[in-house]
Amino acid sequence: MSQHTTDNNTFRDIYELEVEGKRVLMFQIPAAPRGIPMAWQGHFYARRGESLVALDMNKYEEIRSQTVNEDWSKQIVEGATIADLDEEAIKKAREGYKEHYPKQKADVDGWSDEVFLNKAKITIDGKITNTAILLLGKPESLHYINHIGEIVWRLADKDNVGQVFTIPFLLTTTEVMHKIRNYPFKLFPKNSFLPGEGMKYDSEVILEALHNCIAHQNYAEDARIIVIERENELEFRNSGGFYDGTYEDYITGERIPNKYRNKFLAQAMANIKMIDTEGFGIHKMFVSQKDRWLPMPDYDKSNGDTVVLTLPGNVIDENYSLLLLENSDIDLTTAVLLDKVQKGKPISDEAIKMLRKEKLIEGRKPHLYVSKQIAGVADQKVEYSKHKGLADKKCEALLLDSLKDHNSLTKQEIVNLLWDVLSDQLDDKQKMNKIDYLLKRLRTDGEIHNETKGNVSIWSLGKG
Repeated sequence: MSQHTTDNNTFRDIYELEVEGKRVLMFQIPAAPRGIPMAWQGHFYARRGESLVALDMNKYEEIRSQTVNEDWSKQIVEGATIADLDEEAIKKAREGYKEHYPKQKADVDGWSDEVFLNKAKITIDGKITNTAILLLGKPESLHYINHIGEIVWRLADKDNVGQVFTIPFLLTTTEVMHKIRNYPFKLFPKNSFLPGEGMKYDSEVILEALHNCIAHQNYAEDARIIVIERENELEFRNSGGFYDGTYEDYITGERIPNKYRNKFLAQAMANIKMIDTEGFGIHKMFVSQKDRWLPMPDYDKSNGDTVVLTLPGNVIDENYSLLLLENSDIDLTTAVLLDKVQKGKPISDEAIKMLRKEKLIEGRKPHLYVSKQIAGVADQKVEYSKHKGLADKKCEALLLDSLKDHNSLTKQEIVNLLWDVLSDQLDDKQKMNKIDYLLKRLRTDGEIHNETKGNVSIWSLGKG
């Protein structure tokens, strides 16, 4: 039965009874999921009188339409009680509720769990809902709901490196976040001796992305939420296309959603501060990337059945990142347009005209690129002298910071580190001479030292 029915459905339970001294087996047949016709070997059937016939299309559409206006997340879970919810998850939900409703903070501590869950609209009149199981349920209570209830994290390009997380999602999303490799990066602006420092990923953005997947998932598909970690980006996948508008509608934070696929779930998540229901989630992610000088999130891989968010964690075009670092007053709309330019995406003629006027882009359509940001100085000799001195300081700071981070570097690793930050006016021989001079000067000053192992020169901080 399991091999030939929709979603591998089969008997829910088999009971062994004794009736009048005789052994009786009782098979409990589960109800078909609402709005999903049950098929046998891919064919749908109906009864006409005493005959078994093919299910006609009108009846098929009637069954499918049952879920159009039905909120799966609001459904009551028969047989589940508050004992099936995780105590630590309930405690964290209380903390989130108090942050969202600070005026009720004094009252919340006096509420019983039953009262709190009703107030937070996680349960209904004390009855457990699908939402309650997803957000707060113990892992062993997952069998109560008709959903797989899993988030899968996988490290790309690594065989057998990944982990499956289940409910309660209020707790396990943080566990998923901690699996993701996150570390600081530095950018060296042309108009400052001090580097700009930031984290590869914003923890709040990771949680925002995960919580959006949970809130907007199409639970009728019984699909997992997927998180793929690549070397320089994260990918988040959930079933179901955008339910109200497109992601571009929410970038500026001006649009408020008119409807939600899982209204009850979304409201509960807002009440315990997992998401907001004002449409600011996507806006916050874009602002965070802008403020950390990184490429914008995109949803280019999405389609009508799946939402796919790609979150970059590295610099694509240094000119773009330095422009944001050195010009913090650039508005979000302009930053998004420049991001499209650096990614080679088309923008409107009106946008091109505006960016040219601000001297932010160069090139001819469709081969546009972000302008290099060089401060104008009247005296070209002074300008050259400043840039020459700044380049030396930049290389020095980059090398010393890298030695501090890694304890030691080989000569070849130092060459690889500094090569691209040296002026493109220099040929290969001049670049090597500049690196050799830098190492010699820092060694003479006692800031670094080296030792030779075989044919390899190894450099470290301090005197040898």
